[in-house]
Amino acid sequence: MNQNDFLPLSAEPSAVPGLWRSKLISLLMLIGWALMVARLIHLQGAQRELLNSKVTQQSSYTETIPARPGEILDRNGHVLAMTVTRESLYAVPAEIQDAGEFVWQLSRVIDINSDQLFQRITENPDRQFIWVRRRLSDDEADRVRRLDLPSRTWGFRREYLRQYPQGRFAAHVLGMRDIDNFGHGGLEESLDELIRGSDGQRLMTRDARGIVVEVEAARSRTPQHGRTVVCSLDLLIQIQAERKLEELCDRWKPLGASVVVMNPHTGEILAMASAPGFDPNHPGDVPPNAWRNLNISAVFEPGSTFKPFVVGWAIEKDFLKPGEMISCANGAYRMGKRILHDHHPYAELSVEDVLVKSSNIGMARIGERLGLPELQHLTLAFGFGSRTGIELPGEIDGLVRPLPDWDEYSLGSIPMGQELAVTPLQLITAHSALANGGRLIRPHLLLDASVDDHTALALTRIETVEATPNVESTILSPAVADWLVRFPMKGVVERGTAKSSRISGLSIFGKTGTAQKPDPETGGYSNSRHVCSFVCGAPAEHPEVLVLVMVDEPTADGLHYGGTVAAPAAVEILDFALRRLPQMAGQTAVRPEHDLPGQRLWPGGRGASWSSPFSTSAPRHTVRGVRMAIGFVVDPMTESDRSDLGRVQWSVRAGIRGRERIGFRRCLRENAFGMASGRNTSCL
Repeated sequence: MNQNDFLPLSAEPSAVPGLWRSKLISLLMLIGWALMVARLIHLQGAQRELLNSKVTQQSSYTETIPARPGEILDRNGHVLAMTVTRESLYAVPAEIQDAGEFVWQLSRVIDINSDQLFQRITENPDRQFIWVRRRLSDDEADRVRRLDLPSRTWGFRREYLRQYPQGRFAAHVLGMRDIDNFGHGGLEESLDELIRGSDGQRLMTRDARGIVVEVEAARSRTPQHGRTVVCSLDLLIQIQAERKLEELCDRWKPLGASVVVMNPHTGEILAMASAPGFDPNHPGDVPPNAWRNLNISAVFEPGSTFKPFVVGWAIEKDFLKPGEMISCANGAYRMGKRILHDHHPYAELSVEDVLVKSSNIGMARIGERLGLPELQHLTLAFGFGSRTGIELPGEIDGLVRPLPDWDEYSLGSIPMGQELAVTPLQLITAHSALANGGRLIRPHLLLDASVDDHTALALTRIETVEATPNVESTILSPAVADWLVRFPMKGVVERGTAKSSRISGLSIFGKTGTAQKPDPETGGYSNSRHVCSFVCGAPAEHPEVLVLVMVDEPTADGLHYGGTVAAPAAVEILDFALRRLPQMAGQTAVRPEHDLPGQRLWPGGRGASWSSPFSTSAPRHTVRGVRMAIGFVVDPMTESDRSDLGRVQWSVRAGIRGRERIGFRRCLRENAFGMASGRNTSCL
């Protein structure tokens, strides 16, 4: 018998369980290492790009470098729109220990919504950046700096602020830029991409504390600053036009009014204004229609201002001779189912006097000779029913109905300027064709800085927006156009419906218009609501300037005719523009030195620096190396003419949102000159 058989059970070898435990531990360790290796392989393989991108996001930061918007200058170098830098305040919620104390300190020195800022900070405790208030004034920024706030809790970023040194002048032409540098309305919108430029980017690397340790220049992009715009406006003529328009509105209390000053030979717009207006520097509460540029966005029946086109076309096409006598039926003439009347009965009138006396019967007789197809042909040839193509957003087409919609009634109405609707800009563009020898020229607001005679060589050092090509077509012979201007239209001022607006020593030609507005209640024309207009130019022997004034529904007591309401303001603007032309011819668009000894200076809009009225020079402003005068223009008028610039709100509803085909009178009621319709409806 073996002695091992007598060993107790507790004395059996313990190697078996120990071996089992060691193997289990080894297996677990092997599995753990396998998992770790698999995880490493997974991280370095499948998730490598994801993790790298997360690291890059956490350590890299892309900062936008805003482009500086370009200036807008008038033809003589006065700055109409400019860009300055301002400090914008931001907070770092992740570094703020006591949000209440932080907000309270700031509210003591700047105007902020304390409750809203406190909520934004407490709701975003991990954020590294939130705006507090953008574009502070220098005084506000200094007050913030003097606060004893922890340096890591706040900071400044420099941003661009758009300013308009001339205040409300030319506001409808310029438009405005919002806080994010996007243009709205006027040249600011139509040339937005060119003026705004292209933002740059700066790529930076920062450590775990958020401190920038490297700027990656190779991957950064410099901003492309906006281009400068040289427009055709003359600031002094613009100021005069707006002042006279304001005086007109104070006297006649109309729903709206507008004025355009134009060079008939080049199509350059020297001034354009619309009332009511606004100051783009100080948006506030204004009437609903203040944002509208009535010169391009309102339509009306032209009335008697349309008559010269009919007479000129009839002579050009040999339907009429300038020396003919036209029977006017002693003041009452039947056309189909209606009877036409003149204000004064005439047995017969010469073709010239038909225009001078503005005889409706005489025009109807001429219309009968032309016929409906020829009447529509001349209407379209003079540019009515289509946009002029000026560099402004929101221009509408006007209204010329299709020929099948014209009838026997139209044969008498169209020659009198009824049954069609035009914009003020379309009307003065058509009259320019009479003043320049029969050429219909596209109106424009941009000057070519590199070749235009008005500009200086210094301007070529600035990258400017190029002018669009000119477009023109010949519609009348020079002889016919010259006859219309020198005889009938000059006679209107000397012995016709505008004789009260004569200026001694000045050879003025023009045409008055008094159009009845549609009456929405009766469906016909109102006897008490009118659009009064007057278009004039001078000198008649060689026209250099045209002025058009439109007044929508004057409500003050008095005779509401084009010759009494619109003509006085128009001839005063014309007289000023003619006296201004010799000075314009000798001026340059950008003057390196702009000393004006012995002349008063007109201060710009709010925010511009004041200078003594007896200052000998204007303040300077540098635009990429070129010095220009800003904030002040030579003021040839009295100090009593200066008025405070009111706070108004600006809004833009540019462009036509939809077109619908509706009846002529309904359309005209909804789009009538100066009437806000709630929607811009094109009637074509």
